[in-house]
Amino acid sequence: MAKNSSDFVLRPFEGLPGEPDWVALKELVPAATATARTTKQYGARDVLVTTVLPTSWPALHRADGLVLLALQTTSSSNDVSRDLAHALLEAIEVEAGTAVETIGLPEPGPRLQDVLDLSVPFEVTVQDSFAYWLAPDTERTPDLQAAIEEADGGIIDTVKLESAEAAYWCRMGAREFLRWAQPHEEQVVLDALSRLHAKRESGFEGAKFVGYFRSAGLVVPVWELAKGSEAEDIEKPVADFLPRFEAALADTTPLDANERRARAGLVARQVTLR
Repeated sequence: MAKNSSDFVLRPFEGLPGEPDWVALKELVPAATATARTTKQYGARDVLVTTVLPTSWPALHRADGLVLLALQTTSSSNDVSRDLAHALLEAIEVEAGTAVETIGLPEPGPRLQDVLDLSVPFEVTVQDSFAYWLAPDTERTPDLQAAIEEADGGIIDTVKLESAEAAYWCRMGAREFLRWAQPHEEQVVLDALSRLHAKRESGFEGAKFVGYFRSAGLVVPVWELAKGSEAEDIEKPVADFLPRFEAALADTTPLDANERRARAGLVARQVTLR
């Protein structure tokens, strides 16, 4: 349903397939693509959702006709979903080979939830290069190749885990982390983490829980990993931790005194990404 652009939307991706992955691509992952398609009403067009495009373009109608929609752009209104839908629809209308460079402040109108076919899975592919900006048959001039290589230099190593949904290993400098976007309501996740933290069970093999982000209305817990850990090293520990985490998420009993203290400590360490 269309919303007034002045209405703040806390969870702009709520209702889309893979909401936590939408949040991860918007805030945490440097280079990735994911699959989407517009509804028949909007042309049943395949869309390549991505993290960023050159010079922070909101969208691109690539020379081969594929439409790319970038998530890591500056929001024009208080509803990110409305802004993205506006950019997407504009990209569909412009000629192939044309970028949508700015969108301004959109009027009330359809959101991604109205424009996209919600039966199409949001399947993420983490990329190690921005070469996908170009159509496969585009000639790589030296200038174009240099621009891609310069952009690639800012990519941090990132891997999407297979053992859990929307869980991303990354290497930042000499340290490794797991950042795991959660689909549940914020209070449910915080209570679960508090229950585990109070029992010293919030970590898992080779990993220490260090805090969480809040972004687009979801919680993204963060674990620091043993130095030098690769993504494959934590697949089994995360899989083993998952049932314990899910049990804590399902527990609706009131927090006890130790758990409330743990929760207060967690809240003090949270960071909001907007």
